[in-house]
Amino acid sequence: MKIFDHLKNNKRVQQCARIIGRIRHLRPIFWVPVLTVALALYVIFVPHTFWRHVWITIRGNTPLLCMLFVFCLLLLSLVWSTGQSIDAYVFSFFNRHGKRPRWLDRTMLLLTELGNGIVTLVIALVLYFAVNVHLAYEFILGTLTLWLVVELMKSLIRRPRPFVYLEDVRVVGIRARGKSFPSGHTSQAFYMATLLLQYFQANLAVAVALYVLASLVGTTRMYMGMHYPRDVLAGGILGTFWGFVGVLVNAVIFRFIS
Repeated sequence: MKIFDHLKNNKRVQQCARIIGRIRHLRPIFWVPVLTVALALYVIFVPHTFWRHVWITIRGNTPLLCMLFVFCLLLLSLVWSTGQSIDAYVFSFFNRHGKRPRWLDRTMLLLTELGNGIVTLVIALVLYFAVNVHLAYEFILGTLTLWLVVELMKSLIRRPRPFVYLEDVRVVGIRARGKSFPSGHTSQAFYMATLLLQYFQANLAVAVALYVLASLVGTTRMYMGMHYPRDVLAGGILGTFWGFVGVLVNAVIFRFIS
C-alpha cells in the first residue's frame, strides 16, 4: 500500500499518467492512418528480397492456419445470440463477483499496463540496446502490424464494449474508447510472450510465467469492465499467432543477413 501511495504522489508518475490519459482519449480513427503510415515507411525501407523470404517461410505452416481457423470461428460466433448471453454471464463473474478491495483494483490497473504500447516501447528499447538489434526491429514490426489489424477489426466489427451494452458494469479506471473485439491489450501481451519465449528458448517454468502474465492481462480487461471473454480469447489467439509469425520472420532476418 505504501508503494502505491508513493507512486501516486510522485510528480513524474503523475506526468506520465496524464500523457497516457491523453493518448487513450485519442479517437481510434486517428490510430489507423498513423499506424498505416508508420507501417508503410517500415516496408519501404526494408529490402524486397526480405519480404520474399518471409513469404516462403510462412507459407504452408499448419499450426498458424489452425489458429486462424479458430479465430474465424470466434468471429463468426459473435452473431450467435446464445453466445452473447454466455459472454455476459462469464463477464459478470470476472467483473462483479466477490469482494473488490482497493488494493486489488490498483493491482489490476498495474497488470493491465503490461499490454500497453508504452510498455512495448520500453521493451523494444531494451532489446535494441541490450539484446539484439534485429530482434528489436522484428518486435516493432510485429507490434505495428498487430496494432493495425486490431484497430481495423474493431472499426469493421464495431462490437460495443460491455459497459455500453450491459447494466451494472463495474468500471475500474478510465473508460476505454473504441470498440471491444478483439482485446488489444491481450493480443499485445500474448504476442510479446510468444515472441520472447521462442527467441530466448526459455524453460518450461519461464514459459508458464510468461503466459500466466499474458492471461492475467486478459483477466484484467474483464475485471475492469473493458472486454467480454470472447474479446479476450480472440486477442490471445491473435497475439499468439502474431508471435509465431514473428519467430518465423526473425528466422528469415538472420538467414537474410548471414
